[in-house]
Amino acid sequence: MAEATTADTTVFGPDTVARARAIVARYPQSRSALLPMLHLVQSVEGYVSQAGITFCADQLDLTNAEVSAVATFYTMYKRRPCGEHLVSVCTNTLCAALGGDAIYARLREHLGSDGRPLGHEETSGEPGAPGSITLEHAECLAACDLGPVLQVNYEFFDNQTPEKALELVKSLQAGEKPHPTRGAPLTDFRQAELQLAGFFDGRDADVDGPSAAPETVRGAALAADRGWTAPAMPEHAEFPALPDKK
Repeated sequence: MAEATTADTTVFGPDTVARARAIVARYPQSRSALLPMLHLVQSVEGYVSQAGITFCADQLDLTNAEVSAVATFYTMYKRRPCGEHLVSVCTNTLCAALGGDAIYARLREHLGSDGRPLGHEETSGEPGAPGSITLEHAECLAACDLGPVLQVNYEFFDNQTPEKALELVKSLQAGEKPHPTRGAPLTDFRQAELQLAGFFDGRDADVDGPSAAPETVRGAALAADRGWTAPAMPEHAEFPALPDKK
């Protein structure tokens, strides 16, 4: 049983409770609903607060420690309130070599204050307020063929330069929502979190946005044009024996 706590969970009203129960109903075991439920609480507060930890524990009959272990493991769950937009700059090897480090440095300088660049997962502006930006450097956004890349609320902006990235962030601060290179129309961080929890609230067409760029599927297109196929899997493949468990 989840332990008793004193955290105030009243911020999660009846609509959120109903959504939490709908998430639980998707799974044969309630604890499997924890990941989308953490996204649900982020859609309400813009981060996973102690109240959010308690809410998830109460809904799933888990301990706060069990929920906290998951929330602190995955970087998508934030422990401080996010801005209206989360800007993630890929600084892994390929993107860094192509200019990702320079993009991140330019945005840190622009979003900082009093001569101090903005730090990782810090926010420029009042968290959640219009035009506020949380900046982070990210490890591999799985778009090496389009690097350097960044994401805004997990939507891709490909083939970036420091100048293009700066222009993008300035437009976000001004209340604009530029269309991503591919994928769904841009929304804000909390709405994106609600979608990650499985609720689209009239934005169901967002899943129809193209996610693969021509560069990504070029190999498959060449194979189809030239009739290349992979060797067929044998009908009865022999696999090595597994060692006995002791």
